[in-house]
Amino acid sequence: MLRSLFYLLFVQGAVVAFPDILHDTLGFKSGLFSRLPEVRNPGSELSNKRDVSYDATTNISTVLWVIEDTYEGQTFFDTFHFYTGPDPTNFVDEQTAYNSSLAYVTPDNKIIMQGDNTTWLPQGVNRSSVRISSQAVYNTGLFILDLDMAPWGCAVWPAFWTLGSGVWPYNGEIDILEGVHDNSHNQVTWHTAPGCTLTPTTNFTGTIDQINGVDNLECNSLINDNAGCSVTEWSNASYGPYFDAQGGGAFAMKWDEEGIAVWSFYRAAIPQDIVQGEPNPTNWGSPVASLAPQTCNMTEYFANHSIIFDITFCGDWAGNSYATSGCPGTCPERLMDPANFVNASWIINSLKVYKKATLSGGASNGVAEYPISAVMGWIVIGLILNFGLLTL
Repeated sequence: MLRSLFYLLFVQGAVVAFPDILHDTLGFKSGLFSRLPEVRNPGSELSNKRDVSYDATTNISTVLWVIEDTYEGQTFFDTFHFYTGPDPTNFVDEQTAYNSSLAYVTPDNKIIMQGDNTTWLPQGVNRSSVRISSQAVYNTGLFILDLDMAPWGCAVWPAFWTLGSGVWPYNGEIDILEGVHDNSHNQVTWHTAPGCTLTPTTNFTGTIDQINGVDNLECNSLINDNAGCSVTEWSNASYGPYFDAQGGGAFAMKWDEEGIAVWSFYRAAIPQDIVQGEPNPTNWGSPVASLAPQTCNMTEYFANHSIIFDITFCGDWAGNSYATSGCPGTCPERLMDPANFVNASWIINSLKVYKKATLSGGASNGVAEYPISAVMGWIVIGLILNFGLLTL
């Protein structure tokens, strides 16, 4: 009788309060969960018990970051579209990319995307490359890219970014990793509709980019030649040859109701929580760039984003800045020789997207709320049962 009462009051209550624990988040399944009837919460299953982490929001609630999508290995390209629209770069279709070895996965699961580095071109002909966008779309999340190499070189303009649906820029654009030529500093940029601005007092380590000697806080991309608002990283290991020489690294973008923040880490500095699949942004220090919600509503200006990788040659940024870049000749001349593009390659290990669930305190933007007391009760019960102190 006592055993049954204990089960009803504590165990069943905890199941209702925190059903995702049934899927082995805390590792007690072997002892406790094998003895309980399974309770499912559709859509909340964890694909990997390591791919979960904790964070804290401004209202003192504790947040669980749960894996939503993993892009890696031999199936990486299965969930991306290949873009072939008009552009100064000749972006090729999926089959052409595979046939030309512009996109492939190595036997050790490295994802390769690169520009054509074998074909001589007449002047004025666009060089072939790839641009892919995710089939999935996102509204907030924690996006973490682990890569060994990002493209660089004279006339090269690569980017890892997210783009909102519909007419640009009304659902926003977030440029997480972007640069041109052989620069050594990554530039983080937001492109939005009118009404969104950077808050200069926000805590980040990068430098706000200027227009005519004045910090450009205006993210409205319908003015200032579509510039948006941008922040340049301080680290000279955040883009280009030095980043690649360090063995690459990781880039993280957190987008939620508290704003949009970006961190970058060269290989030796990647936090262990990322390596272990348990990312916790509160452990990473100040971001390199951050857009605060006080002057830019996150749900109004950013919606329905797909993830994009591309390698552009010349184009608006690399083409227009070529004359002052220190690169030889002109941008069209540079495109002719394939040997100029041996470093125009992405080498990616994985891209992971995490979603946010609130453990206690207020919940917003569709995140789930679970009482901390229920979680602690679960832990105690699991320990008791695992050590055989109680039999249900």
